[in-house]
Formats: sequence, C-alpha cells, structure tokens
Amino acid sequence: MAGLGVLLALLLVVANRLLYVYEDPRIDEVEERLPHANCGACGVAGCRPFAEALVQGQAAPSQCTVNSDEMTLAIATFLGVDPGRQEKRVARLACAGGSHVAATRARYQGLKSCRAAALVSGGDKGCVWGCLGLADCEVSCDFKAIRMDRFSLPQVDAARCTACGDCVDACPRDLFSLQPVSHRLWVACRNHDDQDEVTSHCDVACTACGRCVADSPAGLITLRDDLAEIDYEQNGLASPVAIERCPTGAIVWFDQDGRPLKGADAKKVLRKEPLRRLEPLPRAV
Repeated sequence: MAGLGVLLALLLVVANRLLYVYEDPRIDEVEERLPHANCGACGVAGCRPFAEALVQGQAAPSQCTVNSDEMTLAIATFLGVDPGRQEKRVARLACAGGSHVAATRARYQGLKSCRAAALVSGGDKGCVWGCLGLADCEVSCDFKAIRMDRFSLPQVDAARCTACGDCVDACPRDLFSLQPVSHRLWVACRNHDDQDEVTSHCDVACTACGRCVADSPAGLITLRDDLAEIDYEQNGLASPVAIERCPTGAIVWFDQDGRPLKGADAKKVLRKEPLRRLEPLPRAV
C-alpha cells in the first residue's frame, strides 16, 4: 500500500508538471482594482476575463466605464499602458408616458410583468408604443439604477447605471437603448401614429410638428414616420435650442446630472392622478 501511495504521488507530480498552465500573477492584481460588477459594459463577460484581457494587452483600462477614474489610472500605471478614453454610456427610455399623461384602454389583471401584459392584446396602454409600467426593467437591474416613479414610469439613475443592457433585453416594447452621455438631446417617444391619433392617447407624445427640425442645424433632426429622429453623427451640433418650442416636451435635453429638461413652450403637466380611460374596461387576464 505504501508503494502504491508513493507511485500515485509521483504520478500526480508528473501530471502537475505536464498539465500546468501558467497564469500571469498580474491578473489578480488588476482584478482587485476592478469594481467586481460583472456587468459586461466593457464588452467582456465579467471582471476576471476583463482583467486577463488587460494584462494581455487586448483591452484598455478605460473600457470599464463603471470604475472610478482613480482606479482606471491605477490599473494603467500598474500595467504601464495608456488608460485610453471611453465615454460612459447610460440607459435611456424612449417614453415619458406615465399614468398621469398616457391613457389606458383596458384593465389588466394578471402577472405583474410588462412581458406578460404585452401578450394580452398588447397591454393596457392606449399608446401601443408606450411603456407598460410594470417594472420588468427595474427588476432586471442588479445595480438599482432604475426605479419606478409614482406614475409607473421608469427613472434611470445615470450615476448608478453601468450600461449592462439588462433593461434593454427586459423591455418588450424595445424602449430602452444604451447611449453615450454626450447624447444629451433625446426624443422621449417612440409613437409613429399621426398627430390626431397620438394626442388622443398621450399628452407628451411627439406630434411630428417639425419645430425641432426648423430650430436645429440642417440634418440634425428629421421626421421619419411621424416621429422626430436625431442623427447622432452630427451630435456636436446639438443644443438645447432644439427643445424650446416642442409643444409636448417630447424632445428633451439632459443636464450634467442626467435629468431631462423640457423647453419653454412645453405644456405644463398638472394632473396628478391617472388619465381617464378611453374605452369600456374589458378584463384582461
């Protein structure tokens, strides 16, 4: 038995030498300086693989937009590389139709989920393009960057958002997208109905009036299928002037803290209760 034990030990030693895979010790050092969010915003599936990519020179430290500037610089100094430059991205919602401004057309009673409600005749909103307000995005966000306000509309905390994309996947209406923070001009609407139809469903929808187009540099904003569309290839030309005459406030300008600002001509929203229902209320289950 003793001889067998010695033989097996020798075999393990030989196997260890033959099968040993070298791992650069700097990987552990770099991983310690990462935020351990494992959000995927850097384009790599987790902080450990990202640390490996950094050590191998296949990524730049600034690709982690969740990390602090100090830690990014510390990683770059440790590895002796340029930190690079990567603009932070945040999740943006293309809808402002909370329950106080967007009418409903049915009473939904079922699983509290946007995806489930969308399967039942498209949900209860009069606007078939709008947010259903059942918080799938909030539930999907592991970083508590999304909260539902009193009108059942998602609010994104830009400081907490890691641009992981979970809310993009969770929304059955495809209302979320990841945008660089420099994209401060934003159309908070996805409705492509004509003006009469859209105003019957929502007070803050884009009516395709064209005022933002007229007030902006040529080509920055266009109207396509009855909805304003921003060409971010010309983002350097964007300014708050474009929002000033929007009558519904559907086009907004994000301030430095990530708060949406409406123009001077936007109709003030005074209603604090849910908007009246448009149709008799069939029970949706």
